[in-house]
Amino acid sequence: MTKATIDDIDVAGRRVLLRVDFNVPLHGRRVVDDRRIREALPTINALRDRGARTIIATHMGRPKGHIDRALSVVPVADRLGELLGVDVPVAADVVGPSALATVEALLDGDVAMLENLRFEPGEERNDADFATRLASFADVFVNDAFGTAHRAHASTEGVTHLLPSVAGYLMAREVEVLTGVLDDPRRPLVAVLGGAKISSKLGLLTNLLRRVDGVHIGGAMACTFFRAMGAGTGRSLVEDDMVDSARAVLESARAGSRVVSLPIDVVVVDEPVAGAAIEVVEWDAIPDDRMVVDVGPRTVAAIAASFVDAGTVIWNGPLGIYEIEAFARGTRDVARALGDSSAYSIVGGGDLDAAVDAAGVSDRIDFISTGGGATLEFLELGRLPGVDALRDRDAVTT
Repeated sequence: MTKATIDDIDVAGRRVLLRVDFNVPLHGRRVVDDRRIREALPTINALRDRGARTIIATHMGRPKGHIDRALSVVPVADRLGELLGVDVPVAADVVGPSALATVEALLDGDVAMLENLRFEPGEERNDADFATRLASFADVFVNDAFGTAHRAHASTEGVTHLLPSVAGYLMAREVEVLTGVLDDPRRPLVAVLGGAKISSKLGLLTNLLRRVDGVHIGGAMACTFFRAMGAGTGRSLVEDDMVDSARAVLESARAGSRVVSLPIDVVVVDEPVAGAAIEVVEWDAIPDDRMVVDVGPRTVAAIAASFVDAGTVIWNGPLGIYEIEAFARGTRDVARALGDSSAYSIVGGGDLDAAVDAAGVSDRIDFISTGGGATLEFLELGRLPGVDALRDRDAVTT
């Protein structure tokens, strides 16, 4: 990690704008999954212990610059307060009079939260005026929101031009772990890629093929590869405009002596709904009137077998429609196999977090990224706008 962190800057008695990613699922006014909040606690506690006056900023959902009280951060602040054992007041606005009063009331070691950043239209536009007003509250900026670091928004990139800007502990760990996978992994390095669309993973797949010892492909995007191999896919989701790209990936892998493993059996149904009758078929025998919703047991066994001797496994994307119980078995069984493996295991955030949680193996995975799109982009490009914008360690002078 060449970027400066909170360990490289003095925060005592200073106002710190802390960008976090507390975009967590809610049920009414209750936080359903607080993992992202808990992941930020080391940074928040360190700032409190060092006497900082911490101003927490996060987004919730996609209100698109409009105030939507259903997306207020109040429930998140309440849960954070419970975890910290202190009251966390919430400003009624983002950069208005309530925010100013909330910030001015902070004492050393206090924590407060601004209202949902995306209530302001200037946030996603990276508007310079909004960034200036946001930065005016603080003396230092700390970015601990890896999950939004692929977006050049006002609160992730704009404010870095106006304040000394460093990484929080979560951001630093995300960058260090993912950089290690790209640059110096324990080998063999095995990747498992799932999800619906090859178009969203093509860059990642191309980059990983240069680095990994083997790749397993699952999820609906495997059907695009089946089509590229001339097999029928029934009514399964296929990106017709990506078939040539899938074929090129397979040819590139062969030319580079890389192993790309596709499902050898799949679960098919008439309709992707709970209660649908399921059938396991060979990958090249998908009925014309059926669609693929999961990988089959032989595929799970093959993936699990590759974990036995692996040094590192990185997994991004579910292998079936995990939201429906009957179609989640492949993803959960692979998760359990990964939990049992001695390989250093990295799960790439996004939808897969919930699936790994449901499999009951989160505590046996070495690292679960808090990013979704950010994780994908970092593994593809090795950099993110929100990380690039932070100060290098040797450039911090305050």
